[in-house]
Amino acid sequence: MLQGKKIILGISGGIAAYKSLFLIRLFKKAGAEVRVVTTENALWFVTRVSIESLSQNKLYDKVFGPENDYTTEHISLTDWADCLVVAPATANVIGKFANGIADDALSTTFIAFNKAVFIAPAMNCKMYDHYSNQRNLDWLKNNGVQLIEPAEGYLACGYEAKGRMEEPEAIVEIVQEHFAQKEKQKDLEGVKVLITAGPTHEAIDPVRFIGNHSSGKMGFSLAGELAQRGAEVTLVAGPVNLPLPWPTVKRIDVTTADEMFAEATATFPGMNAAILTAAVADFKPDKPAPSKIKKEMDILQINLVKNPDILATLGKMKTQSQVLAGFALETDNEVENARKKIVEKNLDFIVLNSLNDQGAGFGGDYNKVTIIDNKNAILGFELKSKKQVAQDIADMLVKQL
Repeated sequence: MLQGKKIILGISGGIAAYKSLFLIRLFKKAGAEVRVVTTENALWFVTRVSIESLSQNKLYDKVFGPENDYTTEHISLTDWADCLVVAPATANVIGKFANGIADDALSTTFIAFNKAVFIAPAMNCKMYDHYSNQRNLDWLKNNGVQLIEPAEGYLACGYEAKGRMEEPEAIVEIVQEHFAQKEKQKDLEGVKVLITAGPTHEAIDPVRFIGNHSSGKMGFSLAGELAQRGAEVTLVAGPVNLPLPWPTVKRIDVTTADEMFAEATATFPGMNAAILTAAVADFKPDKPAPSKIKKEMDILQINLVKNPDILATLGKMKTQSQVLAGFALETDNEVENARKKIVEKNLDFIVLNSLNDQGAGFGGDYNKVTIIDNKNAILGFELKSKKQVAQDIADMLVKQL
C-alpha cells in the first residue's frame, strides 16, 4: 500500500528519535519515498548524515537556508507529499501544532499541510498525562490529526509507564491502513446519505430539559467516514459540542425531537440512504413552562407526551431504491428486540449497541456493536474505536446499496 507514496517524516527532539531512523528504512523498504523535516533539537539525537543516507533525500531543518531547494520549502514540500508522520512528537511540538505556532521547519510544515497527518507522541508519563498536553492532543484529534498512542514500558528517564513512542513497525502498519482505506474512499461517490446524531433536548421550562447522555460521537464519526469515501452527507445534529467531521458534510443543528423530525422527513426523499444514530427522546413535556419553575412546591408533576418516531416515519416513506438503517441500544433480549425493530420500522439493517459491554456506549471513544440485516444475517464485532465502527457500518451500507 505504500508503493510510490510520498511521506514527510517529522522528527522532534526526544530520545525516541533514534527509532525514526528505523522508520525511514521501513517506509523505504515498503516502496515509499521519504523526505525528513526536523526541529533543531532533533539533531542532538540523530545526525544529518544518517537521515540523508537512509532517506536518500536532503534534510529540511531550517525554514530559510542556503541548502534549501526553494525559498518556500515548507510549501513545495507539503505540495509534494501524500502524508505527514511526526515521530517522535514531543510535548513542545504538539503544543505548537495545537496552537498554530509556526516558528521552525517542522511546525511551519505542519501548518502548511492539508492532507493526512499522524503524530506519535513520546515523552515522560507525567508530561504525557499533563492537562495541557491532553488538551492539545484532544484538539488535534478533533481536527483530523490521527494520534498513534504511545505504548507503556520502560522510559529513558527511568519510569515504567505510558509514554514510549510506538514501535516503527506498528507506525508503518497504521499508515498502510490509512492508504488502504483511501482506496475504498470512492466506493460511495455520489451517494447521498442522511445521518442523525446526538441527543435531543425537550424543554421543561426555559432553563431545564429532558435529555440523555448521547455525545453524538458515533454519528459524527460515521458522517466523516462516509464523506471521506465520497458520499454527499447531510448531518442533522442534536445539541452536541463537536466540530464538523469533514469539510464537505452539510450540518444542520437542531435541539428538539420535533425539529429533528422536520429536518429528517424533509431531507430523506432526496437521499439514497439514511442512517439514524441519534438518541431521540421518546417523550417530551406536553406544556413547557413559559418561565423558570420555582422550587417552592415539594412535588413537581410533569405530563409527558410521545415524540414522533423519526425512524418509523422514514420507514413508511422509504422507496425500494433507498436504504434505511437505525441504531438500537438494548439491555435485555438485545438481538430479539433489534430484529423486531427491523420489521416494525422497515429497516435494511440495524446497529445494535449494548450497555452491558464495558467501555462501550454513551460519551466514550469506543463502541461494541452487532450489525443485523433484514435477512437475519448477524455480524458481531469486538470493542473498537468509533472511527473503526464507522468503517464497518460504511462497509455494510456499500453492500446494501
